[in-house]
Amino acid sequence: MSEAVQAREVRFAGVRFRYPGGVEAVRGVSLSIGPGERVAIVGQNGAGKTTLVRHLNGIFRPTEGVVHVGGETTDGKTIAQLAAQVGYVFQNPDEQLFARSVRADVEFGPRNLGLPAAEIPERADEALAAVGLLAEADAHPHHLSLSERKRVALAGVLAMRTPVVVLDEPTTGQDARGVEMIAGIVERLAAEGRTVIAITHDMDFCAEHFERVIVMVDGEVQADGDPREVFRQAGVLERAAVEPPQLLRLAGHLGWTAAPLTVDEFLDAYAGGS
Repeated sequence: MSEAVQAREVRFAGVRFRYPGGVEAVRGVSLSIGPGERVAIVGQNGAGKTTLVRHLNGIFRPTEGVVHVGGETTDGKTIAQLAAQVGYVFQNPDEQLFARSVRADVEFGPRNLGLPAAEIPERADEALAAVGLLAEADAHPHHLSLSERKRVALAGVLAMRTPVVVLDEPTTGQDARGVEMIAGIVERLAAEGRTVIAITHDMDFCAEHFERVIVMVDGEVQADGDPREVFRQAGVLERAAVEPPQLLRLAGHLGWTAAPLTVDEFLDAYAGGS
């Protein structure tokens, strides 16, 4: 994954999306995500999180408003064209995996980008090694566990080396080792200048690995900023049915003024009498 990329900004300008049945899932969202930012979007099911980010790769098109990726609008672009800019890892990997081997699935994206034939297996090996599944390259994806299939889908996106990576519930079904592995990948992607957007219900993962949190309720953005500040907005979190990360909750129960997001911060606060 260690390849220089041209950074990409993502921007939603007055975006609304209405399903054919009339339900308005996104209601006038305007926000910018800068190149290389790590942003987590949180909120209860039905808040519009997935609907919003699926505009980035053309799965959905705005009913109103404009979506920009890298300074260009998504209007008129095909899903294939947008896939070269935005790698999307679905919450359900079975929506994404279709080949008869793990390797074939991971190679599909780079092959569609028209890369040199010799480069494709190299990218696949590197991506599979990153998610700890190189030994399973010849296995059928559906012979793997759900957590492993999610990592195969992630490897397929990593192999494309897109400037923007979207992760929909990346830690669901993962054990502690899997969560740590995904956290490391998020950190490396950001270090390479890639924009990382995650939809997650895992507030601990969110607080430890993302520099910005966006809270959505009923298709609208209700809070947007530094995790430490966003997770202190009790009224917004209640409307979003979101609990603060466990370390923040514990610090609050202890009456601390400090707002630790990581174990190290918690220990430092404890040592300093918070």
